[in-house]
Amino acid sequence: MKIYISADIEGITGITHWDEAIRDHPAYAEFQERMTEEVIAACEGARLAGAKEIWVKDAHGSGRNILAERLPHPTRLIRGWSGHPYCMVQELDQSFDFLVFVGYHSAAASGGHPLSHTYSGVYNRVELNGSPLSEFRINNYTGRLEGVPAVFISGDESLCSEAIALEPDIVAIATHKGVGHSTVGLHPTESRSRIQDGVKQSIIGGRDRQALPMPDDGFILTVSYRTHVGAYRASFYPGLKLVSDNTVQLETAEWFEVLRFMNFGRYFCYDDIPLPAR
Repeated sequence: MKIYISADIEGITGITHWDEAIRDHPAYAEFQERMTEEVIAACEGARLAGAKEIWVKDAHGSGRNILAERLPHPTRLIRGWSGHPYCMVQELDQSFDFLVFVGYHSAAASGGHPLSHTYSGVYNRVELNGSPLSEFRINNYTGRLEGVPAVFISGDESLCSEAIALEPDIVAIATHKGVGHSTVGLHPTESRSRIQDGVKQSIIGGRDRQALPMPDDGFILTVSYRTHVGAYRASFYPGLKLVSDNTVQLETAEWFEVLRFMNFGRYFCYDDIPLPAR
């Protein structure tokens, strides 16, 4: 059995401020450690469920957060960013049996987490077919495209509710909830225990699960930038149209085209505007 784990940091237990998510900031070390431990818990749950091969994508910021030697052998760790549009699920393909998400967070403009965003802070809001588009939904659809069912997610409470609405059979563990610019979270030890057990049970209980189908009515991607300059520059991307001063829209029948724009779109902004971590 081959398992793919995509891990972010903003849904890791109790993270509340960007200082805690940015490399080289003194507060980061605590949450690098906590992210590593929650990924280890997910790996152990997968191993207890019978997984023989586990791949982990470090999907936050630089892609260089997880402490590799702490992961159980023989886990494979994908670090950094190749530039492929699969991005947070790089190397995912039909050879995997199940897809697991650890440390995920709510979409841009959501009140579900103090650090809510979608891919980049240059986006004010991202919608797909009229609904907010989270990183979970993006990567879940990519899993569906490859025929790999999503069976587990951990992260903030609002994101977990979204995941259950999208994937009714998914096991969702809320590590904390966002309240304004604060979080109310579990004890980290309890989070790790729930994640390990949740991953184990999701794999054992999902042995016969198939990936749900992709939407069959096409995709309308609407992206609002924080600045009008970002939208203006992005409007020259093939297939995009400017629908307001700071908003562009893409209509396509192909999911990969949505991924392709999301991969490039965060760079259409002032050069001096920082790109916050994913």
